[in-house]
Amino acid sequence: MPSVDARGASASSSHSRRASMDDAKAALRKYYGYDSFRPGQEALIRAVLEGRDALGVMPTGAGKSLTYQIPGIVMPGLALVISPLVSLMHDQVRGLVDAGVRGSYINSSFSPAVQAEIMRRARDGAYDLMYVAPERLSDPAFRSFVMGMEVPLIAIDEAHCVSQWGQDFRPSYLEILEFIDAYGIARGARPPVIALTATATEEVRDDIARLAGLTDPEVVVTGFDRPNLRFSVEQMNPKAKRMRIASFVAAHRRESGIVYCATRREVEETAAFLQEHGFSAAAYHAGLSPAERTENQKRFIDDDALVMVATNAFGMGIDKSNVRYVIHNNMPKSLEAYYQEAGRAGRDGDPSECLLLWCDKDISTCRYFIDTPTENGSLTEEQARAVHAAQVKLLNAMIAYCRTTGCLRRCMLAYFGDDVPADPCGNCSNCQGDFASIDMTQVARACVACVRELGYPYGKTVIADVVRGSKSQKVTDGGFDALPSYGSVRATASAVKDVIELLATEGVLDISAGQYPTVGLGARAGAVDAEDFSLSVKVPRRTPDAQADHLRKPGSTGSFAAVGAGAGVGSDALFERLRALRKSIAAARGLAPYMVFTDRTLHGMCDRMPSTEMEMLEVNGVGARKMRTYGDAFLAEIAAWRQER
Repeated sequence: MPSVDARGASASSSHSRRASMDDAKAALRKYYGYDSFRPGQEALIRAVLEGRDALGVMPTGAGKSLTYQIPGIVMPGLALVISPLVSLMHDQVRGLVDAGVRGSYINSSFSPAVQAEIMRRARDGAYDLMYVAPERLSDPAFRSFVMGMEVPLIAIDEAHCVSQWGQDFRPSYLEILEFIDAYGIARGARPPVIALTATATEEVRDDIARLAGLTDPEVVVTGFDRPNLRFSVEQMNPKAKRMRIASFVAAHRRESGIVYCATRREVEETAAFLQEHGFSAAAYHAGLSPAERTENQKRFIDDDALVMVATNAFGMGIDKSNVRYVIHNNMPKSLEAYYQEAGRAGRDGDPSECLLLWCDKDISTCRYFIDTPTENGSLTEEQARAVHAAQVKLLNAMIAYCRTTGCLRRCMLAYFGDDVPADPCGNCSNCQGDFASIDMTQVARACVACVRELGYPYGKTVIADVVRGSKSQKVTDGGFDALPSYGSVRATASAVKDVIELLATEGVLDISAGQYPTVGLGARAGAVDAEDFSLSVKVPRRTPDAQADHLRKPGSTGSFAAVGAGAGVGSDALFERLRALRKSIAAARGLAPYMVFTDRTLHGMCDRMPSTEMEMLEVNGVGARKMRTYGDAFLAEIAAWRQER
């Protein structure tokens, strides 16, 4: 049961006046150790304190959680946070409690007796914030409890889950509006509602506002650009991916990173491969027992396992700021999902890498998952069709990103409707020329002509065989060798299939769902007839160092384990000492290291070299509570280091 030491906690439950921005700024300094809000935070917090609804779209690491935590601290009553991150609520609340915030949560891991005790304490004013999953809103005991409480704010975290156009649509989120309305009826008025997400197109934002019942909300979109992230995309054979990952991890050996895989089997095999070659890797997927997942997550958070190999079940709500790279072993199902997962790198603002490896099989896997949904049973047939169509559209945008020959950053910003810089970023794999751009306009026109001539949907292989002039039995038996498009291009079968996929992402062709997809004409099929139509594909100039000719047995000269052994951040001697101190304190208190101080705060100590409590409090990330709890130990370590020098 989460219990909170109320010493030093907010006394907001006794406030008789409306909380102000001065209260919010004081809480920011006291509990979080910062003097000013990040872009977008202040406008959202001000709106909530004024009793208005709000919608915030802020990239991972931009501080979304503060926009409801701060109001929850300073407003009287119990702020309710609706979050899908059930398995991570403990860590989220533990971080709040360690900072002196009166936080709590209720989820299915607690017995009914424990849940009843938490609600009893909440009625007695023990908490300022309570985290719950959306499924909890339909529980009669919980509803009865909430209807009797003063709730000054309802926050909807990961709000894109409410939208059928979003990448993580959850039907349970549709119950939120009914719950909010019921509370308003029971209490005479409903509280302000703030909805937050890291990734949402304008279409998804509109859907969130409608389905969450937001009234004239303050909308803040801080921008999706993360200048500290370098994006790379590499298409390669599935067998080459594992060696490419090992080579990359070797070059970042002392750094923390995440490797995402599409299936549990790939997670297990990739983690085992890395472990065999001397890397401290852990695995995370839904097939592991809760105890195994918890232990592996803890090892990663505590920096005991530097590499976490996981399905997309891992990462949401993980506030580990020093992740230096995120590798995707497979193409995600949407740009939203990719940006959210890749954005877990570099939350501290330091340079970080986002590498996406993909192959044609990844597209088939994504289509399989789209065609076999797991959470749409409660939807009407019309709703299910709309969700399916939306997910196909999202996948097409993801494929277009992987295949684009333009700047990856500009492609992503344009997709999210953000301001697109006039010039390429110069800091992605496309801008840095890791591929050659090949004109495939003739092939594209031939493929569309072939689909028209066939007059009936066939698979990509048949179309590729026809336009390449194949004498396969299916072509000759069908009389397809008499078609005008037969033998009209000279290209490999894989290149033709790539063109078909790219045309599908642009709406020129349409690829059906199902186990055996077929190709038909898309809504924009006529585009290929225009004189100015052109289409290019990218081909690697060189095979990435995934060839890994230097791969040998673990421990041998030139093995992955030996490569990059001296690489990585943290060469500064004082920083390493402070990091070691942080780890020992965290272990003794049962905390994740970042809950003590983040890497960025440790770097701030190295830069400022504080020698007094007042100087330490000037370091960003050092609040009054943390100064009292940890400050003396870090001041002593800095003084010892200074004396030794």
